[in-house]
Amino acid sequence: METAVVEAARFLSSRAGERLKLADVADHVGYSPFHLARAFEARVGVPPGRFLAAHRFQLAKRLLIETDEKVVDVCFAAGFSSLGSFTSRFGSVVGTSPAAFRRLPDVLADAPPEPLTVPGRLEGGGTVSGRVVIAPSAAPVVGTVPLVYVGLFGRRAATGFPVSGALLAEPGEFVLSGVPPGLYFLLASAVPSRADVVEQLLPAQSVVGGAPEPVEVTASSRRHRRDVLLDVQAQWWTPVLVALPRLASPGTQDWRSLRGS
Repeated sequence: METAVVEAARFLSSRAGERLKLADVADHVGYSPFHLARAFEARVGVPPGRFLAAHRFQLAKRLLIETDEKVVDVCFAAGFSSLGSFTSRFGSVVGTSPAAFRRLPDVLADAPPEPLTVPGRLEGGGTVSGRVVIAPSAAPVVGTVPLVYVGLFGRRAATGFPVSGALLAEPGEFVLSGVPPGLYFLLASAVPSRADVVEQLLPAQSVVGGAPEPVEVTASSRRHRRDVLLDVQAQWWTPVLVALPRLASPGTQDWRSLRGS
């Protein structure tokens, strides 16, 4: 079943702009939609439909940066059928509107991301600390001193604004504080420190990782430690959708004010 799930993920990621249904993918790999959906989420961490949507948004990000197509044309080219739905969902998962995302290379060129830590909204809330380590196999991709984004998310995917997060100037220790009670996923991503802004927004290769288990912050369990190993992921893996450099750029709106909107 593992082979079928990987083939299904490759099929979906390579055809993100097409009109696909779960039955199409199930037929392609020779499994029932029910069994494929269960195995897919267990292996990849998200359902097939959400996985496909993630790759559609990633395709839309690439089209916005690399072409001059109108936003409505990008919407349809990326497999979406409603401009209104596409625009609102894009803003939710990427953290900025399609039009604003297209302008980000110029904004970030004038105001590059700077190391920072943004706590959660609950003063005196929970704390998640740990250490980010880069796997030796990822060093040729991101260099010896990459920028590292680390954050707590409500889902097992880097979408929307993190509950608390940080940009580290290099791999190492982090502390995320002010975390409200809840179940969170600790995720991290690395990019070369000398990469141009387009490469930071759309890395050619994803170097990502996450804590193996979710973090549950409660009134009685407020301090947690999780180490994260970052490595190169396959091209079909769930992409990081958040415009991470924007969260740490002094030239963009404050992440804290946006997160509460």
